[in-house]
Amino acid sequence: MNTRRRSAIQALLWGGYVAISLVMMASFQPLSGALVFVMVCVGLGLWACSEALRALTLRCGWLDGAPRALLLRLLLLTPLFSVLLQAVIFVISRGGAALGLLHFPPQMPQGWLVLLSYAVNCSILLWLWLAVWVGVTMVSRWRLGEIAKWKAETAARELELQVLRAQINPHFLFNALNNLRALINEDPTRAREMLSRLSNTLRHTLQHSAKERVPLADELAVVRDYVALEQLHHEERLRVDWQVDPATAGASVPPMLLQLLVENAIKHGIACTAGGGVVDIRIARAGDKLQIAVDNPGQWKPEPGAPDSTGVGLVHLRERLARAGGTGAGCRIDAADGRVNVTVELAA
Repeated sequence: MNTRRRSAIQALLWGGYVAISLVMMASFQPLSGALVFVMVCVGLGLWACSEALRALTLRCGWLDGAPRALLLRLLLLTPLFSVLLQAVIFVISRGGAALGLLHFPPQMPQGWLVLLSYAVNCSILLWLWLAVWVGVTMVSRWRLGEIAKWKAETAARELELQVLRAQINPHFLFNALNNLRALINEDPTRAREMLSRLSNTLRHTLQHSAKERVPLADELAVVRDYVALEQLHHEERLRVDWQVDPATAGASVPPMLLQLLVENAIKHGIACTAGGGVVDIRIARAGDKLQIAVDNPGQWKPEPGAPDSTGVGLVHLRERLARAGGTGAGCRIDAADGRVNVTVELAA
């Protein structure tokens, strides 16, 4: 709420209180200038106290703390502000009367007990004001939090789409389609098989890219289809050694995790190595963790100061591990003897 609007509401609220109080007092006794002056001072004082309590609450961040602590602070501070307000009004009234500037009716009650009763009345008014203000502020914060949540979810969906575009490698698609076109005349049966594998790969990418986890069996199936399509392109240059521990049955992984590792191994290893080579894929359990290791021929020389990475795919891999890999999930890259090994460990 902007300052001008808040000031207008405050003026309407406390001005209305002063007006109603004067109307009620006029029904019991004639109004004097002194009474009107005092009531105006009370209205202005309540306005000032409410603004001071609001500013103090926001500056100290009490709304961000425990509700019990907020309630205790406001319950204790409000009477203190009310007593100070009535003390100031009492001093002004006595001073004005002593100087002959204010003339109070002789039947008007005075004394410290009256001062305390007025302070209690002001405390109740300020408590009511604080209850409304805190309630409206908390609802407004909740709404802003929901809006921020929706924006974050939208941004996450946009990131998923960006990742999806990165995963559907255009070169892979072009190569697969060109190889299929050439294979149709040579071996129609195998061409139909490869077309089914390509369809499975794309369907898996589209259906599972937004999920947090998918069964490892599904991930293995799509990677086998992907490898078969890449072998159609690289022919004898690409050989794959699968070592999947049966104990990993029933495990789940972030979608496209293994595909990213294998794609990276083929793109930065096999494709860049004369004569190709073997891609080793090892999946096993280590306690309550699942270990996935992909080993390929090639060289790895990260730039000084750059994160350990051999391609854009591993950047997406780390993002997925951070979001859905579970406690202790991580990725390690080792290079030795002309081979690069990427090991991923995550909750099974």
